[in-house]
Amino acid sequence: MYKGIHHVSLEVKKLKKARGFYEKVIGFQVSPDRPDFDFDGIWYQIGDTQLHLIVNEKLDEESKPSLDSRARHFAVRVESIDVILERLEKAGYCYLNKPTSKTGWHQVFVQDPDGNVIEFNA
Repeated sequence: MYKGIHHVSLEVKKLKKARGFYEKVIGFQVSPDRPDFDFDGIWYQIGDTQLHLIVNEKLDEESKPSLDSRARHFAVRVESIDVILERLEKAGYCYLNKPTSKTGWHQVFVQDPDGNVIEFNA
């Protein structure tokens, strides 16, 4: 019945700042599939799944989750966790590194400029 998750949607306040993180730091590729909506945003293709960033200029700074592995987040499986760590280090981002998590995977958690938490695991 279910084939997988098609997309995850996140709200961002400043699209240019978010794009800098997702494209330059993380290296996500822009999807050309986004229709010409009447609101600003961008889509990224991550394997068979998409990430949709939707601009909400009224985002509240107070609602940002903390950088915690139990905070609301989505996870991306990567081929090399070292590449992610290198990118985050080079860009000066703080992250939570769990190389020996109980899951059996090496997990790295980071927040985008709007506080959305992303887990990378390998």
